[in-house]
Amino acid sequence: MRGFLEDVGNMSNSEYLKAITNAQSIEELWDMHVKRMAIYGFDRLLYGFTRYRTTTSLGDPEDFVILTNHDPAYTDIFMGQQLYFHAPMVKWVLENEGACSWNILRKMMDSGTLTQSERKVIEFNVSMNVLAGYSISFKSISPRAKGAIALTARANISQDEIDEVWAKHGEEIIVMNNIAHLKIMTLPQSVPGRGLTKRQKEALEWVGDGKTTQDIALLMGLTPATVEKHLRLARDALNVETTAQAVLKAALQNQMFVIEA
Repeated sequence: MRGFLEDVGNMSNSEYLKAITNAQSIEELWDMHVKRMAIYGFDRLLYGFTRYRTTTSLGDPEDFVILTNHDPAYTDIFMGQQLYFHAPMVKWVLENEGACSWNILRKMMDSGTLTQSERKVIEFNVSMNVLAGYSISFKSISPRAKGAIALTARANISQDEIDEVWAKHGEEIIVMNNIAHLKIMTLPQSVPGRGLTKRQKEALEWVGDGKTTQDIALLMGLTPATVEKHLRLARDALNVETTAQAVLKAALQNQMFVIEA
């Protein structure tokens, strides 16, 4: 795997797209994507996706799909302390689709429309050398779902310089990120410490097929009480109240009907 990833930078665009569409795990895809974006000068990426957005919330942060190669010193504050909630570019991606240069931040600051909280986010980013870059807001088919990625340029690259790179390669960068996002949606996702066991997955799969507890007990060779235990533990692992919610959430996270590697 290591040798393959080292070759990512030497692939043609079509070879790279083929490679990420064949990725078998989010980790494998992310490693390739980080290396590929670095070619264009983006050395730090922050991808986020939620399926539980409402008019007042992005949902439970524990349910977010977050991928990043930023230093923990940055993410512990930006994500851990929910600084992102006041980030101007996060607001932009929630209200728009497509790509946006961070030069928009200059205009926001000059216009005097930023709140004090938004200015603090910008000041924090500057202190962490998150200075120039682009944000891509992915098109959603559901009002409750939203995905986006922040591409941060190397600290020695100015916004004007990365804008020049984008002028030449922006379309291919957008395509690569769109495909990476769509591929992520097909791969198994689980929150650390909240994954399902094989038995829990199997019980949920049978529920999804419309089987009763008695049916599942016969199919799995267990007692009904043991089946109920697996379903209860699955609900706990997924942090939901009902088995129907557990089936839906496990399906959305691609944790059910997955071919074991």
